[in-house]
Amino acid sequence: MTTTIDIDSLDWNKGGGLLPAVVQDADSLRVLMLGYMDRQALQATCATRQVTFFSRSRNRLWTKGETSGNTLELVAIETDCDADALLVRARPRGPTCHLGRDSCFADAPHDVVAALDALVVSRVDAPADASYTARLFAGGVRRIAQKVGEEGVETALAAVAEGDDALLGEAADLLYHLVVLLRARGLGWADVQRVLAARAGAASGG
Repeated sequence: MTTTIDIDSLDWNKGGGLLPAVVQDADSLRVLMLGYMDRQALQATCATRQVTFFSRSRNRLWTKGETSGNTLELVAIETDCDADALLVRARPRGPTCHLGRDSCFADAPHDVVAALDALVVSRVDAPADASYTARLFAGGVRRIAQKVGEEGVETALAAVAEGDDALLGEAADLLYHLVVLLRARGLGWADVQRVLAARAGAASGG
């Protein structure tokens, strides 16, 4: 992923020295907010890996979370085809919106499984009595794998013997336990997505 930009190649004139910067959650792909960057803000973002904007109302640079603590940690940044807008992929540390929401766009779509994966990660080192997920991790890979097997059987049975709601519920249970199993092995949903993307590329070229 790109984390450096040729700043001089960007079209700073079109927006009067500012570029719109769309911030996207690097994991769930949810659009989090829209801000503006000048040259200094972009340089600071790339140098510190903390997403920094130019505040038009305050007429100065501001790093997201400098007062609230809800920062945006840079993962990747790229320009659009006209070099006059930025797409910033970041990992939010706390709510992005000043209203306490994850996104400034209340209904912005996102990858629900990636969001689940992020929640599961937060339970990895939690005490066993903190949650069901924490208890699964405490049981170890073998126990989690057993649960995945049980949920797989229940999903298959629901597919042939029950209605759609039952099947969807079992499929959701299976997917949840699979995400936990991946994390117990030190893997994540993004790793599965990379394999699927590679297979899709191979299939389209074959």
